This record gives sequence, C-alpha cells and structure tokens, in this order.
Amino acid sequence: MTILVTGATGNTGRHVVSELLKRGRSVRALTRDPAKAVVPAGAEVVGGDHNAPSTLDAALDGVTGLHITVTKGVAESGPALVRRAVAAGVERITILWGGYVGPAEQAVAESGVEWTRLEPEEFMSNALDWRADIAGGVVRAPFASVRSAVVHEGDIGEIAAVALTEDGHDGLAYSINGPEPLTAPERAAILAGALGRELRYVETTRQDALDRLLAQGVSQADADYVVGWHESPPVSAYTPNDIIATVLGRAPRTFAQWAAENAGRF
Repeated sequence: MTILVTGATGNTGRHVVSELLKRGRSVRALTRDPAKAVVPAGAEVVGGDHNAPSTLDAALDGVTGLHITVTKGVAESGPALVRRAVAAGVERITILWGGYVGPAEQAVAESGVEWTRLEPEEFMSNALDWRADIAGGVVRAPFASVRSAVVHEGDIGEIAAVALTEDGHDGLAYSINGPEPLTAPERAAILAGALGRELRYVETTRQDALDRLLAQGVSQADADYVVGWHESPPVSAYTPNDIIATVLGRAPRTFAQWAAENAGRF
C-alpha cells in the first residue's frame, strides 16, 4: 500500500509522513520543489502541486491511500483532485480540513471510497508567528483572556496515519483538540520556560491583528474571518475532548512538550 501525502513538508504533513513510515508503509511525499524538500528518511519525494491536480498523474500512479491538506487553492481544486485520485485507484483518503466543510471536504465525503476528516481547531505551531517579536523578548498578540485548546501537529499526523492504515475510521469526522485551554499569555510563559529566557506579553488590538494579516497579503474577508474567530472562538475551540485518547490510546501532547521540541525554531 503506497500512500501519497500532500503538504508533506508542512507542519502537519511531515508528521503524517513520519507516522506512516513508522508503520512500515511506502510513502510518497508530494512537493512543488523536490530538490529543496526536507522529508523524513525513507519517503519517496515526488514533484507536483495538489492545487493543480493535472500535475499529479505520476504521483498518483499505484497509490491506494491519500492524505490531503486543504489550503486555499485546494479548497477550489479539491473536487478535481479527489476525482483524479479515485480514478487512479485510491481506496482510502484522509483530509485535514480548512476550518469548515467546503468543496474539497464535501468531495471526499462523496467520493465513494473510505474517508476520514480531521478537524483540529488551532495548531500549537501557530506560536511560530511570534518568532520575530520573541527575538526582541516580547510576545504580541490580541485577546489576552481568550482560551484555546491548541493541538500538537504530531497528534494530528498520528491520527491521520492510523485512519489511513487501520479499519474503523471510515466516514468519521474527528474534532481534534489539545488537553489544555490556554490563553496567549499562558502560552508565552510556557515558551519562555522552554527557551530559558524572559518573555513579556503585550496585548495588541484587534486592528493590529487585522493589519498584520493584510500586510501578509491575506484578503480583507479572510482576515476578518480569522481575527473574528480568535476574538470569539466556538466552544469546541477551547474545550478539550477525548478524540486523541480514543483513537491513539494515550493522552494528547501538551504545549509544554511542543515548546520543548520546537525551541530551536525560535
């Protein structure tokens, strides 16, 4: 069983690749630039763009499992990607949603093959957005009192690997959360401990959060959605659940674990 992983060099995709390799599976790691791709040893790096399904014929040849990471482009091209994958012989798909059930997620659910949808609320790796400020000894973020049960990307990747290689997950949507509802100041304090340095939390305004996203090229509509979500997240975003324990048979990893593992990235 060869499994193709899209978004294989991303924060979550690399964990999917690693977990599949641990299970002895043949893994193809999809990337737009194979020459620069850094993936776990043992994976076959293949070129292609999952935003452009017509580039994936070679990557899909002989593949029976597929992991899709929904990006803005895939939200639009997803149905074509799913059709091409099913025609190529893919029998099982996991999809990491884009925050809501859009065309790609719907196409997977209607594909006629086994599928599992992964629905994390907020990644622990979002803290990497603070790197520039942390270099100056501060963490700047809005909404100091808002909590989020951020989830470790490794837990998401492991659930994807389980769903791709074991029975019992067909047709299920897993809302995946971490074990602790943490505020931004609490995460900043945990990071400070992992880095061994003092970090000062500075609460910024809603407008500042919007301006940062707009400066990155995010559309006004998308920026309004993202900032609005963080200002007033759904109950599911800050309420820990038992999905990781149920699927993986262990407790979810904590933000302190993530911070210790990723301290070098700051």
